[in-house]
Amino acid sequence: MPEPFSPDFLARRAFLALSGAASAAAVMTSPAAIAAAAKPTQFVSKMDFKDRLWNRDAYARLQGNLDPTKTRYGHYFGAVLAVAPNERVRELCGFEGFSATRLLRLEDGSYRKLLRETVFYRDPATGKLLDQWKNPWTGEIVKVVNVANDPFNFTIGEYYPDPPSYGGLNKEKPPKKPLLMDWRLIGPNTLGLTTDIHLFYPNALQPDKWPRESSGKMAQVSEMFRYIIRLEDMQNPELTSVPYQGTWNRVTPWLPWMLLGDKPGNVLYVGNMTAYDSLKYLPEDLIKYTEQHMPKFLEAPDKDYGPSLSSIENYAREQKPAPVRTPK
Repeated sequence: MPEPFSPDFLARRAFLALSGAASAAAVMTSPAAIAAAAKPTQFVSKMDFKDRLWNRDAYARLQGNLDPTKTRYGHYFGAVLAVAPNERVRELCGFEGFSATRLLRLEDGSYRKLLRETVFYRDPATGKLLDQWKNPWTGEIVKVVNVANDPFNFTIGEYYPDPPSYGGLNKEKPPKKPLLMDWRLIGPNTLGLTTDIHLFYPNALQPDKWPRESSGKMAQVSEMFRYIIRLEDMQNPELTSVPYQGTWNRVTPWLPWMLLGDKPGNVLYVGNMTAYDSLKYLPEDLIKYTEQHMPKFLEAPDKDYGPSLSSIENYAREQKPAPVRTPK
């Protein structure tokens, strides 16, 4: 839910977003500074696909609210599918989560997106939140580990930032490119945006230490976002955040808590996404669970900190390797 790259490196997360490339030194960090910045925000509203400043401001208005006193909530939900050789694709569970985002304006006119994000898992039959899950191949009951990424920050500027470093594991540094995104007019009233990212980097869960959680030495991760926007909303100079509907898909190794090890195959998240300026549209059970167990995720950060890690790196930092099963 979420964490802004070229067609080869463009990514999340309303949900969702991916790089910590900019310096935190230029960002306003205190609540007082945020309140002081709550003045009319100047941005480019005249649509021009070839204008870097328009691209920057348009994407920022989708990712958050240009008013730094406001939190914007990404919302995503769908199915977690298993894609394994020589068998049909099967649904393993449902998923639903949200992100809380604040945008802070930097001195150069770019925006620092400050984000916390969650993903919870649901029983596909009942819709209830899962705390345990039954492995359909082995029958083993395992503990579900929800996603709780805090933070996942990145900067929206005139150029595509570097891909996420994930704590230094991903060392890819593509050439700098102007932020000219993949927009498309869809009929007379609709604007579409495509953002994808495809990564291949050393796995934080190495198989020698994490034999049951690790899919291998390298992590293959892709995320694909499709935004559908009303043209009149994007062109409205009064809107500091722009509504959208869309889809989010993620290709990733088996989720480590599933304890599938190096079983051939992968997970595919297939979901819908949108964003709100209020919590009132989020499901009651998500809000209640978050209030009880992780209340800070109901509000966006008000200062910049890091590192920005994905759920795989956080799992390696917060969990312990599962005992190896003894064959019966």
